[in-house]
Amino acid sequence: MKSEHPSSPSLRDYTFFESTTSICPQCMNTVAAKVVVRNGQVFLLKYCAHHGEQWELLEESAEYHLRKRLYDKPGTKMKVHTTVSRGCPFDCGICPQHDQHACIGLIEITNSCDLRCPLCYAGAGEGEHLTLTTIERMMDFFLDSEGGQAEILQISGGEPTLHPQIIDIIRLAKSKPFKYVMLNTNGLRLAEDKAFVEALQEFRGGFEVYLQFDGFKEQTYLQLRGRNLLECKRQALENLAFAKIPSTLVSTVSGGINEEEVGKIFLFGLKQPYVRGINFQPEGFFGRIPDIGKRKRVTLSGVLQRLEQQSSGMLKISDFIPLPCNVERVAITFLYRSQQGGFLPITRDARIQDYLHLIDNTFAFTIEDALKNAGRSITDIKASLDCCKFISDFRHIIPFNFFAKSKQRKMEYIDENTFRLSVTSFIDRYDFDIKSMQKECVHVITPDLRKIPFSAYNMIHRGDKT
Repeated sequence: MKSEHPSSPSLRDYTFFESTTSICPQCMNTVAAKVVVRNGQVFLLKYCAHHGEQWELLEESAEYHLRKRLYDKPGTKMKVHTTVSRGCPFDCGICPQHDQHACIGLIEITNSCDLRCPLCYAGAGEGEHLTLTTIERMMDFFLDSEGGQAEILQISGGEPTLHPQIIDIIRLAKSKPFKYVMLNTNGLRLAEDKAFVEALQEFRGGFEVYLQFDGFKEQTYLQLRGRNLLECKRQALENLAFAKIPSTLVSTVSGGINEEEVGKIFLFGLKQPYVRGINFQPEGFFGRIPDIGKRKRVTLSGVLQRLEQQSSGMLKISDFIPLPCNVERVAITFLYRSQQGGFLPITRDARIQDYLHLIDNTFAFTIEDALKNAGRSITDIKASLDCCKFISDFRHIIPFNFFAKSKQRKMEYIDENTFRLSVTSFIDRYDFDIKSMQKECVHVITPDLRKIPFSAYNMIHRGDKT
């Protein structure tokens, strides 16, 4: 008689990692979701009562995603201005559910812009300028919301250099106790108006230009910005270097358009005088391009994979650490100039996890800040040991006499010998997960004096005047 064996139960093609809350992109209601690992990648698996099961790519590297938790730390408290009613992300202002303070406060001083970028999240074009009085009130609100110790103010738009009082606005910002002031610009005026660039020299020290720079192909600029802007970008960089004004290149990475240019952008930026770093931003699906069907999503870890593949062996994914203030959506590394003249990642020879308690919840982290934190109490034996260990691990990038240098000499050393690489992945209605939203540390300051996480602002609150 033939024996029969029950067939083996079939297994799911994913591993259930954790639960979260997401959003259905069709009805914009919050929905339960799973974070799952499948084929080496991480996905959100959502369930909407009205629109069914939905899959969305969260990270292209499961390995990177799983090690994020090793770098997480408690968020920094800040003032709250709204109450919880509908729940995250609908009560922004900022509400008590938000877990992290604002590392960067962004003020859009104008809606006017001299480009019509197809992917613009702000939908900028013809628009009004905010008054200097309103802008100062927004600056003071940001400072107060951070207990008087706001770190980075980013002056944005629209295109902020079109504001007729842009120099006065930057001067006003520099008169207040912000650690850094950034001018977020497409660079057209920087390329065309050398007198304007020279006027920016007044602000050197705690000031830099955040310059949009997406690649080298004509098609890249036509698809992302509507115009071929490469020569304009090169001229802007030349004018900034002549005026000795530091800048950071900001590259939107879009699937099928410029994802194969990230390595070239990195190698180019490394060679430019007074370019202090690059921030890569995977394209978010809001603004003028809300439909994810038009693009293949590139994720944070996907950018890191491409940098490793395209950087001629200079970078590895393991060189990047999740930034402790927002491990979910920001990765960073610093490079230093070796004695042989090339650049090497600081993190390659050090266990950054050992120093998380020395790193503030901030985008503006510096080696000098970490040393001050390590040695803040000379009577604390552990703190003294931390400081000595930190100095020992980083002796290859910290000159013996660094802290005896003048402020000007420190600035020059940093400009010439260090380079910052970061990846910031903003959240849209497709890849929304509640932890990422509540950890987001780039906040928009609104004229009606609310502080709203950048992603929530562009998903839901832009144009909301209530």
